[in-house]
Amino acid sequence: MHSNSITKKLFSVLLSVLILGAVNVKAQSPVKARPLAELQQQFVDLRFGMFIHFNIPTYENADWPDPETPASDFNPKKLDCVQWAKAAKSANMTYGCLTTKHHSGFCIWDTKSTDYNVMHSPLKRDVVKEYTKAFRDQGLKVMLYYSILDTHHRLRPNQIKPKHIEMVKQQLTELLTNYGQIEALIIDGWDAPWSRISYDDVPFEEIYKLVKKLQPNCLLMDLNGAKYPAEGLYYTDIKTYEMGAGQRVQKETNKMPALACLPIQANWFWKTDFPTTPIRDVNKLVNDVLVPLNNASCNFILNVAPNTDGLFDDNAIEGLKQIGKLWKNAGPVDKLGETGNPIISHNLAKRAPANSSWSDDSSIMDFANDDDFESSWQSNDRVKSPWYEVDLKPGQQFNTIVIFERKANIKKYKLEYNDGTSWKPLFEGENLSRVKVNRFKAVNGNKVRMSIETSDSAPSIAEFGVYNETL
Repeated sequence: MHSNSITKKLFSVLLSVLILGAVNVKAQSPVKARPLAELQQQFVDLRFGMFIHFNIPTYENADWPDPETPASDFNPKKLDCVQWAKAAKSANMTYGCLTTKHHSGFCIWDTKSTDYNVMHSPLKRDVVKEYTKAFRDQGLKVMLYYSILDTHHRLRPNQIKPKHIEMVKQQLTELLTNYGQIEALIIDGWDAPWSRISYDDVPFEEIYKLVKKLQPNCLLMDLNGAKYPAEGLYYTDIKTYEMGAGQRVQKETNKMPALACLPIQANWFWKTDFPTTPIRDVNKLVNDVLVPLNNASCNFILNVAPNTDGLFDDNAIEGLKQIGKLWKNAGPVDKLGETGNPIISHNLAKRAPANSSWSDDSSIMDFANDDDFESSWQSNDRVKSPWYEVDLKPGQQFNTIVIFERKANIKKYKLEYNDGTSWKPLFEGENLSRVKVNRFKAVNGNKVRMSIETSDSAPSIAEFGVYNETL
């Protein structure tokens, strides 16, 4: 009897282990990646969300505080992420996005990558965890913001070391592993004129692939709208525009899935005068910003800054309620066009030796691959058959060529590569877009050449890019 009882108990334990194991295997089964076009459409259909700039700058009355500001300064004694979520809901917003780490490097989650985090502050609570739960409980989707620039950890121009890149990877792995489904990751402080950290200093392709490996359906968008042309998807899944910095979506002509952001208060992070300073006019925010942006396939994210207690000020709460009375989500926007995959890899042609047919005065060939979209190579108008050429490393592999014109002018052209013995064709045909993306089966060559066959006037090229894409 006793032996039989032990046998039954052992069998019961073994069965439980097998069942739990099966459940765990199912829970960890890989998520199927959805088409990028579907994810882009879903993002734009969300229409309106809440940016939440809340971090160590909140306590310093500055958006960029002293990098050595102690973690002890972060002390929101009444932190209530549920208040944030309910406020977003009152404005008919559909999602939130929280600054997990801003430029000063303070992490507001329980990270194992650094002691400069919220668990070493008086709060000792994981703000990202509380935020994600509060917003999901209100039926809102969750996004996260993360800064590449990190002044506290010396991740800044001319000082980037392998340990910095590993820190970025570790932090993003934590954020995309421990907090459930993240709809989008908004990256900042990367390839911006003020941060001066390039996509080579911190390799974009590696970070992009890591994000997609961890969460295949998480959109990655870099706040790089100031540099790249509106029609091209360079280093981002969604075109981004910081309206406070003068970046504007071309509402009449935009054809790309886009995001535009603006604070409801005067700054991104809370300032001591916010409780007594009027917020932006909510009627203008709705009628002059939100509605026109949505009509131009652009999602609008409005920043609301929590105060030092971790709460929204009364005037911000009231403003969000007024927005909710003025604006209702009308559902999906018009169907977007296909963008194709974004450019994510290093430009092999950047500042490489270049040559061309006769140029116009000083607008010589080097201006077409200088990583500056405002400068251009300009063909002399007396040239009948203009051409442009870039040298690559011997036997370089590549599968993508992108040509950008500041004004669409080139119509029909031919692309060739030299494999060390002869020129071989890659493409010949017509493309009227300002951003001419040419993808093909990978080849190995020493040079690439563009022969321009027809154009409206003397052709020019602002940027000529060669890439070896692996996605």
